[in-house]
Amino acid sequence: MDKIDRMRAFALVAKNASFTQAAQRLGRSARLVSKYVADLEDSLGVQLLNRTTRSVSLTEAGATYLAMCEPLLDGFDELEETVRNAQQSLRGVIRISAPTGFGSIRLAPSLAAFAKQHPEVEIDLNLSDRRVSIIDEGLDLAIRIGPLRDSSLRVRQLGPMPLIVCASPDYLRQAGTPSHPGALTQHECVLDGTMGDTAIWRFDINGEDVAVPVKGRFQANAPAAAARLAAAGVAVARCPAYTVASALESGELVELFHEHRVTPFVVAALFPQNRRLTTRVRALIDHLATDDLICNAGA
Repeated sequence: MDKIDRMRAFALVAKNASFTQAAQRLGRSARLVSKYVADLEDSLGVQLLNRTTRSVSLTEAGATYLAMCEPLLDGFDELEETVRNAQQSLRGVIRISAPTGFGSIRLAPSLAAFAKQHPEVEIDLNLSDRRVSIIDEGLDLAIRIGPLRDSSLRVRQLGPMPLIVCASPDYLRQAGTPSHPGALTQHECVLDGTMGDTAIWRFDINGEDVAVPVKGRFQANAPAAAARLAAAGVAVARCPAYTVASALESGELVELFHEHRVTPFVVAALFPQNRRLTTRVRALIDHLATDDLICNAGA
Protein backbone atom coordinates (compact mmCIF):
# COMPACT_ATOMS: atom_id res chain seq x y z
CA MET A 1 0.00 0.00 0.00
CA ASP A 2 1.36 3.41 -0.92
CA LYS A 3 2.38 5.58 2.03
CA ILE A 4 0.96 8.66 0.29
CA ASP A 5 -2.47 7.01 0.38
CA ARG A 6 -2.09 6.34 4.09
CA MET A 7 -0.99 9.91 4.81
CA ARG A 8 -3.82 11.35 2.72
CA ALA A 9 -6.39 9.17 4.46
CA PHE A 10 -5.08 10.18 7.89
CA ALA A 11 -5.05 13.90 6.99
CA LEU A 12 -8.63 13.80 5.73
CA VAL A 13 -9.87 11.91 8.78
CA ALA A 14 -8.09 14.39 11.06
CA LYS A 15 -9.43 17.48 9.26
CA ASN A 16 -12.99 16.15 9.03
CA ALA A 17 -12.95 14.39 12.43
CA SER A 18 -14.72 11.55 10.66
CA PHE A 19 -13.76 8.34 8.89
CA THR A 20 -17.02 8.43 6.94
CA GLN A 21 -16.49 11.93 5.55
CA ALA A 22 -12.87 11.15 4.72
CA ALA A 23 -13.99 8.02 2.89
CA GLN A 24 -16.51 10.03 0.87
CA ARG A 25 -13.81 12.57 -0.08
CA LEU A 26 -11.47 9.76 -1.17
CA GLY A 27 -14.12 7.68 -2.90
CA ARG A 28 -13.23 4.70 -0.69
CA SER A 29 -15.04 2.71 1.97
CA ALA A 30 -14.81 3.79 5.59
CA ARG A 31 -13.38 0.37 6.43
CA LEU A 32 -10.55 0.81 3.92
CA VAL A 33 -9.79 4.32 5.22
CA SER A 34 -9.69 2.93 8.76
CA LYS A 35 -7.22 0.27 7.58
CA TYR A 36 -5.05 2.94 5.91
CA VAL A 37 -4.82 4.89 9.16
CA ALA A 38 -4.21 1.81 11.28
CA ASP A 39 -1.42 0.68 8.95
CA LEU A 40 0.16 4.15 9.13
CA GLU A 41 0.06 4.05 12.94
CA ASP A 42 1.59 0.55 12.91
CA SER A 43 4.41 1.65 10.62
CA LEU A 44 5.16 4.67 12.82
CA GLY A 45 4.70 2.83 16.11
CA VAL A 46 2.50 5.62 17.55
CA GLN A 47 -1.20 6.34 17.93
CA LEU A 48 -2.23 9.29 15.77
CA LEU A 49 -5.97 9.39 16.49
CA ASN A 50 -8.17 8.93 19.54
CA ARG A 51 -11.26 7.00 18.49
CA THR A 52 -14.57 6.54 20.26
CA THR A 53 -17.94 5.47 18.92
CA ARG A 54 -18.92 9.15 18.68
CA SER A 55 -15.77 11.12 17.94
CA VAL A 56 -12.34 11.17 16.37
CA SER A 57 -9.60 13.48 17.64
CA LEU A 58 -5.87 13.94 17.21
CA THR A 59 -3.36 12.72 19.75
CA GLU A 60 -0.37 14.95 20.45
CA ALA A 61 1.72 12.83 18.08
CA GLY A 62 -1.09 13.01 15.53
CA ALA A 63 -1.17 16.80 15.64
CA THR A 64 2.60 16.91 15.05
CA TYR A 65 2.39 14.41 12.22
CA LEU A 66 -0.51 16.28 10.56
CA ALA A 67 1.35 19.59 10.67
CA MET A 68 4.33 18.02 8.92
CA CYS A 69 2.58 15.70 6.46
CA GLU A 70 0.19 18.29 4.99
CA PRO A 71 2.99 20.30 3.32
CA LEU A 72 4.37 17.02 1.91
CA LEU A 73 0.97 16.12 0.46
CA ASP A 74 0.60 19.62 -0.97
CA GLY A 75 4.06 19.35 -2.51
CA PHE A 76 3.25 15.94 -4.00
CA ASP A 77 0.00 17.29 -5.45
CA GLU A 78 1.81 20.30 -6.88
CA LEU A 79 4.47 18.07 -8.43
CA GLU A 80 1.82 15.98 -10.18
CA GLU A 81 -0.16 19.04 -11.19
CA THR A 82 2.92 20.83 -12.57
CA VAL A 83 3.87 17.87 -14.74
CA ARG A 84 0.27 17.31 -15.82
CA ASN A 85 -0.30 20.98 -16.59
CA ALA A 86 2.76 21.08 -18.81
CA GLN A 87 0.56 19.26 -21.28
CA GLN A 88 -2.93 20.12 -20.06
CA SER A 89 -5.00 23.03 -18.85
CA LEU A 90 -5.41 23.92 -15.16
CA ARG A 91 -7.88 21.76 -13.29
CA GLY A 92 -9.15 21.10 -9.78
CA VAL A 93 -11.00 22.90 -7.00
CA ILE A 94 -9.99 26.27 -5.50
CA ARG A 95 -11.60 27.03 -2.14
CA ILE A 96 -11.79 30.75 -1.34
CA SER A 97 -13.11 32.88 1.52
CA ALA A 98 -14.00 36.56 1.06
CA PRO A 99 -16.07 39.33 2.68
CA THR A 100 -19.71 39.14 1.65
CA GLY A 101 -20.05 42.50 -0.08
CA PHE A 102 -16.67 42.55 -1.81
CA GLY A 103 -17.00 38.90 -2.76
CA SER A 104 -20.37 39.51 -4.40
CA ILE A 105 -19.65 42.83 -6.10
CA ARG A 106 -15.98 42.66 -7.12
CA LEU A 107 -14.58 39.16 -6.60
CA ALA A 108 -17.36 37.08 -8.19
CA PRO A 109 -17.08 38.76 -11.64
CA SER A 110 -13.29 38.39 -11.51
CA LEU A 111 -13.60 34.70 -10.63
CA ALA A 112 -16.05 34.25 -13.50
CA ALA A 113 -13.50 35.70 -15.92
CA PHE A 114 -10.81 33.36 -14.55
CA ALA A 115 -13.13 30.36 -14.83
CA LYS A 116 -13.85 31.15 -18.48
CA GLN A 117 -10.13 31.06 -19.19
CA HIS A 118 -9.72 27.76 -17.29
CA PRO A 119 -12.87 25.67 -17.83
CA GLU A 120 -11.56 22.67 -15.83
CA VAL A 121 -11.06 24.70 -12.65
CA GLU A 122 -13.85 24.57 -10.03
CA ILE A 123 -14.44 27.54 -7.71
CA ASP A 124 -15.81 27.06 -4.18
CA LEU A 125 -16.50 30.60 -2.91
CA ASN A 126 -17.39 31.03 0.76
CA LEU A 127 -18.64 34.50 1.67
CA SER A 128 -18.55 35.64 5.28
CA ASP A 129 -17.86 38.85 7.17
CA ARG A 130 -16.19 36.93 9.99
CA ARG A 131 -12.49 36.13 9.79
CA VAL A 132 -12.54 32.41 9.12
CA SER A 133 -9.51 30.20 9.78
CA ILE A 134 -8.01 29.24 6.44
CA ILE A 135 -6.42 26.09 7.81
CA ASP A 136 -9.35 24.93 9.95
CA GLU A 137 -11.83 25.51 7.11
CA GLY A 138 -9.65 23.73 4.54
CA LEU A 139 -9.36 26.82 2.30
CA ASP A 140 -6.74 27.52 -0.33
CA LEU A 141 -6.79 31.27 0.18
CA ALA A 142 -8.77 34.12 1.70
CA ILE A 143 -9.36 37.61 0.34
CA ARG A 144 -9.33 40.19 3.12
CA ILE A 145 -9.64 43.94 3.39
CA GLY A 146 -8.23 46.02 6.22
CA PRO A 147 -5.80 45.30 9.06
CA LEU A 148 -4.01 41.99 8.58
CA ARG A 149 -3.78 40.42 12.03
CA ASP A 150 -2.65 36.84 11.39
CA SER A 151 1.13 36.74 11.05
CA SER A 152 1.07 32.97 10.46
CA LEU A 153 -0.26 33.53 6.93
CA ARG A 154 1.56 34.59 3.79
CA VAL A 155 0.21 37.75 2.16
CA ARG A 156 0.09 39.05 -1.38
CA GLN A 157 -1.25 42.58 -1.66
CA LEU A 158 -3.65 42.97 -4.57
CA GLY A 159 -4.62 46.64 -4.45
CA PRO A 160 -5.70 49.63 -2.33
CA MET A 161 -9.17 50.12 -0.86
CA PRO A 162 -9.98 53.77 0.00
CA LEU A 163 -12.32 54.41 2.91
CA ILE A 164 -15.08 56.94 2.17
CA VAL A 165 -16.79 58.96 4.90
CA CYS A 166 -20.28 59.77 3.65
CA ALA A 167 -23.85 60.69 4.55
CA SER A 168 -27.16 61.15 2.76
CA PRO A 169 -28.39 64.60 1.66
CA ASP A 170 -31.36 64.21 4.05
CA TYR A 171 -29.07 63.60 7.01
CA LEU A 172 -26.92 66.61 6.13
CA ARG A 173 -29.97 68.86 5.80
CA GLN A 174 -31.22 67.83 9.21
CA ALA A 175 -27.93 67.58 11.14
CA GLY A 176 -25.78 70.01 9.19
CA THR A 177 -22.69 69.29 7.09
CA PRO A 178 -19.55 68.87 9.20
CA SER A 179 -16.87 71.21 7.88
CA HIS A 180 -13.95 69.36 9.42
CA PRO A 181 -13.34 65.73 10.54
CA GLY A 182 -13.16 66.89 14.15
CA ALA A 183 -16.82 67.95 13.93
CA LEU A 184 -17.83 64.27 13.69
CA THR A 185 -17.76 64.12 17.49
CA GLN A 186 -21.09 66.00 17.34
CA HIS A 187 -22.67 63.65 14.77
CA GLU A 188 -24.33 60.25 14.76
CA CYS A 189 -21.90 57.73 13.21
CA VAL A 190 -22.21 54.07 12.25
CA LEU A 191 -19.68 51.93 14.12
CA ASP A 192 -18.46 49.15 11.82
CA GLY A 193 -16.62 46.37 13.61
CA THR A 194 -14.90 45.15 10.45
CA MET A 195 -12.98 48.43 10.05
CA GLY A 196 -10.57 48.05 12.98
CA ASP A 197 -11.16 50.33 15.99
CA THR A 198 -14.87 51.13 15.73
CA ALA A 199 -14.76 54.28 17.87
CA ILE A 200 -11.74 55.93 16.23
CA TRP A 201 -11.69 57.21 12.64
CA ARG A 202 -8.36 58.37 11.28
CA PHE A 203 -7.82 61.21 8.80
CA ASP A 204 -4.91 62.72 6.90
CA ILE A 205 -4.96 66.40 7.87
CA ASN A 206 -2.13 68.46 6.40
CA GLY A 207 0.01 65.33 6.16
CA GLU A 208 -0.62 64.34 9.78
CA ASP A 209 -2.47 61.21 10.87
CA VAL A 210 -5.28 62.50 13.13
CA ALA A 211 -7.53 60.24 15.23
CA VAL A 212 -11.11 61.42 15.66
CA PRO A 213 -13.33 59.73 18.30
CA VAL A 214 -16.83 58.94 17.05
CA LYS A 215 -19.98 57.53 18.59
CA GLY A 216 -23.43 56.43 17.50
CA ARG A 217 -26.48 54.28 18.19
CA PHE A 218 -25.84 51.97 15.25
CA GLN A 219 -23.27 49.18 15.11
CA ALA A 220 -22.76 46.83 12.16
CA ASN A 221 -20.44 43.97 11.29
CA ALA A 222 -20.68 44.38 7.51
CA PRO A 223 -19.64 47.40 5.41
CA ALA A 224 -22.67 47.08 3.13
CA ALA A 225 -24.98 47.44 6.12
CA ALA A 226 -23.14 50.59 7.24
CA ALA A 227 -23.55 52.03 3.74
CA ARG A 228 -27.30 51.30 3.72
CA LEU A 229 -27.75 52.91 7.14
CA ALA A 230 -26.02 56.03 5.84
CA ALA A 231 -28.20 56.03 2.73
CA ALA A 232 -31.28 55.77 4.96
CA GLY A 233 -30.34 59.10 6.52
CA VAL A 234 -29.74 58.02 10.10
CA ALA A 235 -25.97 58.53 10.43
CA VAL A 236 -22.59 59.23 8.88
CA ALA A 237 -20.72 56.11 7.79
CA ARG A 238 -17.14 55.20 6.93
CA CYS A 239 -17.19 52.58 4.17
CA PRO A 240 -14.87 50.85 1.70
CA ALA A 241 -15.18 52.56 -1.67
CA TYR A 242 -16.78 49.58 -3.46
CA THR A 243 -19.80 49.60 -1.11
CA VAL A 244 -20.77 53.21 -1.87
CA ALA A 245 -19.56 53.82 -5.44
CA SER A 246 -23.00 53.59 -7.07
CA ALA A 247 -24.73 55.57 -4.27
CA LEU A 248 -22.19 58.38 -4.60
CA GLU A 249 -22.66 58.45 -8.36
CA SER A 250 -26.45 58.63 -8.05
CA GLY A 251 -26.36 61.28 -5.31
CA GLU A 252 -27.92 58.97 -2.74
CA LEU A 253 -24.80 59.57 -0.65
CA VAL A 254 -22.40 62.51 -0.43
CA GLU A 255 -18.70 62.09 0.33
CA LEU A 256 -17.32 64.15 3.20
CA PHE A 257 -13.70 65.25 3.69
CA HIS A 258 -12.40 64.03 0.32
CA GLU A 259 -9.25 66.08 0.88
CA HIS A 260 -8.66 64.30 4.21
CA ARG A 261 -9.20 60.70 3.10
CA VAL A 262 -7.62 58.17 5.40
CA THR A 263 -4.81 55.93 4.23
CA PRO A 264 -6.53 53.22 2.22
CA PHE A 265 -6.89 49.69 3.47
CA VAL A 266 -5.32 46.93 1.40
CA VAL A 267 -7.07 44.17 -0.53
CA ALA A 268 -4.90 41.08 0.04
CA ALA A 269 -4.78 37.38 -0.71
CA LEU A 270 -3.76 35.26 2.29
CA PHE A 271 -2.64 31.64 2.29
CA PRO A 272 -0.86 29.28 4.74
CA GLN A 273 2.87 29.75 5.32
CA ASN A 274 3.71 26.05 5.24
CA ARG A 275 1.70 25.12 2.17
CA ARG A 276 3.10 25.19 -1.33
CA LEU A 277 0.67 26.84 -3.70
CA THR A 278 -0.73 24.64 -6.42
CA THR A 279 -0.39 25.88 -9.97
CA ARG A 280 -4.09 26.71 -10.21
CA VAL A 281 -4.11 28.75 -6.97
CA ARG A 282 -0.97 30.62 -7.98
CA ALA A 283 -2.54 31.36 -11.39
CA LEU A 284 -5.69 32.69 -9.70
CA ILE A 285 -3.71 35.00 -7.41
CA ASP A 286 -1.78 36.32 -10.42
CA HIS A 287 -5.10 36.93 -12.19
CA LEU A 288 -6.55 38.83 -9.22
CA ALA A 289 -3.40 40.96 -8.92
CA THR A 290 -3.84 42.22 -12.50
CA ASP A 291 -7.64 42.50 -12.64
CA ASP A 292 -8.90 46.10 -12.37
CA LEU A 293 -11.93 44.88 -10.40
CA ILE A 294 -9.55 43.87 -7.62
CA CYS A 295 -6.29 45.82 -7.91
CA ASN A 296 -8.17 49.10 -8.54
CA ALA A 297 -10.87 48.29 -6.01
CA GLY A 298 -11.36 51.92 -5.06
CA ALA A 299 -12.19 53.01 -8.60
